[in-house]
Amino acid sequence: MRSVHAVFAALIVPGLWSAANAGEITPGVHRVVRNMFMMEYGPVDPPPAFDRFCAGSPEECRPHAQAKGFMETAKRLEQLDEVNRKVNREILPETDIEHYGVEDYWTIPKDGKGDCEDYALLKRHMLIAMGWPSGALLMTVVRIENGEGHAVLAARTNFGDLILDNRSDELKLWYQTPYSFKMAQSPNNPIVWRDLDPSDDVLPAPIAVPGLIMNGLH
Repeated sequence: MRSVHAVFAALIVPGLWSAANAGEITPGVHRVVRNMFMMEYGPVDPPPAFDRFCAGSPEECRPHAQAKGFMETAKRLEQLDEVNRKVNREILPETDIEHYGVEDYWTIPKDGKGDCEDYALLKRHMLIAMGWPSGALLMTVVRIENGEGHAVLAARTNFGDLILDNRSDELKLWYQTPYSFKMAQSPNNPIVWRDLDPSDDVLPAPIAVPGLIMNGLH
């Protein structure tokens, strides 16, 4: 586990927060900062595989209140970093076709193998068990650099939406990723999804980015 100082050093760029509020470009950030949080544009149908996941695991799709006395401390930020790294290292990447014989199957991995949404679901499950509220842990669908679909976990914090990604061990604010954000769970209800890009009404499919390719691992 990295120290909290290392986590903050990776996230807090000098001048980042003031520049974000002013809508200015910050050195090291590849796009204009308009909002610390993903912009939502209304309800959208969730991925069909998510509906099937909820039908089979309804306890994972109900609201979970934050633990009594929960406070968003430096220790909580360390938990995000620790869980992201732990799951990335312990789950072996394997596509749903290879694993289950279907294109898109969402599940919490129990045999040490999975693809992008399985990593994200496991991270969400672990963090909820640590006392995080479900409304702060949002399954999110993006397009990666080549246009393919990919799933990540967005943690809604006082610092903005932080992305836990099986393609990278580093926590990043959502706008620091190279992704185009498409849809995410609502923080108010985990079975409701919100549109993040009204200009793109085609769900990226299949969502099957398997492993840590940004880290050079496969």
